[in-house]
Amino acid sequence: MAAKKTPKSTSPAKATKPKPARTASGKKADPARLDAAARESLQGLKDRMDEGMRASGQFPVMKDEVLPRAATDDSIGDFSWALTEDAKLLQYGGPKSDFRTTDPWRVMRIQAEFVEGFDKLAGIEKGVSIFGSARTHPDDPQYLAAVEVARILGTHGFSILTGAGPGIMEAANKGAKLAGAPSFGCNIELPFEQGANPYVDTLVSFRYFAVRKTMFIKYSSAFIIFPGGFGTFDEMFEALTLIQTGKISQFPVVLFGTHYWAGLVRWIRSRVLAERKISPGDMDLMVMTDDPAEAARVVEEAYQLQLKTARKRAREANGEG
Repeated sequence: MAAKKTPKSTSPAKATKPKPARTASGKKADPARLDAAARESLQGLKDRMDEGMRASGQFPVMKDEVLPRAATDDSIGDFSWALTEDAKLLQYGGPKSDFRTTDPWRVMRIQAEFVEGFDKLAGIEKGVSIFGSARTHPDDPQYLAAVEVARILGTHGFSILTGAGPGIMEAANKGAKLAGAPSFGCNIELPFEQGANPYVDTLVSFRYFAVRKTMFIKYSSAFIIFPGGFGTFDEMFEALTLIQTGKISQFPVVLFGTHYWAGLVRWIRSRVLAERKISPGDMDLMVMTDDPAEAARVVEEAYQLQLKTARKRAREANGEG
């Protein structure tokens, strides 16, 4: 007679302990780590800016229009950085006795910054914003490509807008200069002093990122995005979001450097699109190329379509057929 099998235990399985949250590099996520990461990130930004400026050799003197950071300004805890106006606006704080440190006062400063930006940039009829890393050296192929893209666009009557710094920004302003086209730099106040590259014709300095980003969109008919970091990604996704939500239209976002952007695009397709976080058509909002002439062609054709659409809307507004 066969031995009777012992029944398996029916007791509930032991609950698996949740894994602790980690940073993207695998470190434990706690306030001390995040605080240290923020400090390291800011230092890294300064290091990249310094590297780009040293490689350029073109930043001997601070331009008057660049907002200097005062060493005696407020600091965040024991941060060794001056507190920018953006940081003052965004930080959480208690009641303030001085009206100039309150949000209503800052609203007036933001309004004034919009007015100054509109005043200095309103003459731009055909503008293209070019973004990319500040640490790209002058002998880097991407730097040379940015010069060529801007030069070609300049010969087609486009004005070039950048962040006014070194690297890809300098390259784009340089290309505009070579073509005799207007070259604009929209600088941003940072916790450390920074200069503007010498190829900028018109420099506008901003305290608030939101105002600066508005200017890039308002006075551009296209964005050309060269390899860069978080700041570059910010501008790229800002434009894509505005297109997706119908705030701007017929606005090409050109990703220059197919090898650099390939991994991001694959992830968007395999994860974001596959999980239906975006629509299939959203993938076509991004144009990829390694050819300066092709990048310029995409921008030129889009501008002609924008112009045609604007004229049609003007006729309709006037009651014309």
